This record gives sequence, structure tokens and C-alpha cells, in this order.
Amino acid sequence: MDWLTQQHQHQQQQQQYKAMTISTDNKTVYNDIRLGVIGGTGLYQLEGYEKVDEVQPETPWGQSASPIKILRTPRGHHIAFLARHGLNHEFSPSEVPYTANIAALKSIGVQAIVAFSAVGSLQEIIKPGDFVLPNQIIDRTKGIRKDSFFGNGVIAHASFGEPFHKPLKELIYSHRDSVPEITIHKDKVAVSMEGPAFSTRAESNLYRSWGGDIINMTCIPEAKLAREAEIAYQLVCMSTDYDAWRESEEPVTVAEVMKTMTTNAVRAKALLFSILPDLEDKLYTGDKDSIELVKDIRGTMALAFQQPKDGRAKEKCQTLAYIFPGYFTL
Repeated sequence: MDWLTQQHQHQQQQQQYKAMTISTDNKTVYNDIRLGVIGGTGLYQLEGYEKVDEVQPETPWGQSASPIKILRTPRGHHIAFLARHGLNHEFSPSEVPYTANIAALKSIGVQAIVAFSAVGSLQEIIKPGDFVLPNQIIDRTKGIRKDSFFGNGVIAHASFGEPFHKPLKELIYSHRDSVPEITIHKDKVAVSMEGPAFSTRAESNLYRSWGGDIINMTCIPEAKLAREAEIAYQLVCMSTDYDAWRESEEPVTVAEVMKTMTTNAVRAKALLFSILPDLEDKLYTGDKDSIELVKDIRGTMALAFQQPKDGRAKEKCQTLAYIFPGYFTL
């Protein structure tokens, strides 16, 4: 495909995209920002992209942890960036408003999320500075966090056997050589612990015996909520330390995590920049309701209800309509 043809296609995509925003009272309401990026510890902003706007929708579950920045990519598409813990890291892992974060991203049209997270390594082969694309989760949170949009009169059971989105994971992994400084592992098991304290040595070794490869404090409930919201979700884990299982060295500390995170954050931005054109081709080509990359997750929650329609709580249905427009007859 020659350059002129590419430019013509990009212009057509932009014209189609601009039709998916609505201006009211000089304020733009976004409903087709197809890619969301969630930044974790040490990754609170994305440089190198033009900031178009900043929004913080008021969802039925409250406001997101930070305003959502609407950024324009070099190819002219809009993406959304959200700092999971807030711009000043004011929310602990147990306090992050996960439901509001995911609902807010869903409300502006996000269909795929690339989420970055600092993790500890439970395996020798995963060194500090390495990146990991997990495919499984062991949930060690304690029920403190709200981990479902459902309940209170509307019951649904999401399929969560494969907690991450395989096509999105494979797309990211296909760019594993694009940033030579990063070693990327895939198909590993993430342990999600409650925190905020780090593991004891006994806990760290227990997780290793279970087959855990990395440990973090946020992928539950974030991955569950993204699945319920029918958003393709892949976690990109940035290893900072060896947790507490290595008897020959001191257990992990915040100082150790932050020292590695400075480098990891730079590499995370480089990785995102390298995968972005591929993501744009997959997500921003064609109608928003017929994107091939995410077709396997679209409509899945419509089949997850166990109640008859007339048995569902009307008020809860009204709340859920915020993220599932058209699923409920109100």
C-alpha cells in the first residue's frame, strides 16, 4: 500500500471517528474512544501525545481515580489514559475505585484496555526490569474490594476461565523485539494479593508452590470488571523485584520498587508507542460495532443472566444501563 493510499484511509477513518463525538454546551461528550491505557505505580502520565481534552464522568459508582486524559496519537486517533491510583498515588490497592474506573472508560467507548502494573517476581527467570503478559490469575484478595457490577437484584455470572484477552495479548507479544531493552515473558500466572503490605517469606514461597510467577495487588478486581463490561483487557506487568522468597537477600521494599520503576516506566511508554500503530489498525478501522479484534467478547454478558427479565430489580437495571445500554428494558 503506497503512502497516499494510507493517508487517504487515515483521513476516512478520522472523518468517521469525528462523527462519534457529540458537542453539547461547548463541551465534547466522547463515546468512541476505542483504546484505553491504565497506568499503574510509577506510570501516571504519557508524554509524546497531544492532549486533546480531560474528562471525569460521574458514573453510578462514583468518579474515576483520576481524570481521563484524551490524547491524540501521531496518526490522529484518540486514546484514553487513566492513572489507576490517582495522579498523586492517593489510592491504595484496596481503595482504588475500580468500578468507577472501568465504568468511566466504558462510557466513553473504550473497547480494549492495555493496563500496566508493577509486580514482584516469584521466579528466577523473571528478572527485575522484565515485562510479563500473564494469562491466568490466582485471587488472594480478601473481599474488601467491590469486584462486580452485578448483585442487589440483578445477578450475572461472567465467564472468567481465561481472565485476559488472548488476541490482545498476542498482538502485544508480537512486538516483543521492538524495544530491545525489554525481555517479555508471556502466559504466566499472576497472584493478586490484598496488600498494602508486601508478602511474608512464607506467603511468597506458598505462591511459588502454587505455580505463581508474579505477584501484584490490583489485577483483581480490575480484570473481572473489564470482563463484565465486555472490554478486552490485557495486563502488562513490569517486574521490579523478587518479592520475599529469596532467602539470600532482603525482602522487597518501596525504595527497591521505585528504583526499578523509573526505568520500567520509560520502557513501558516505548512499548506502548511500538504497539500503537498495530492497535490503531485493529481498533480504529471500520464501524465501532464490528471490530474483529474484540468480537469474541462483545455480547458475552447478555448470556450471563440467570434471572428472568421480570425478576430483575428495576432500580439496579437502571444503574447497569450506564454500561450496558440496550441490555435492559426499563
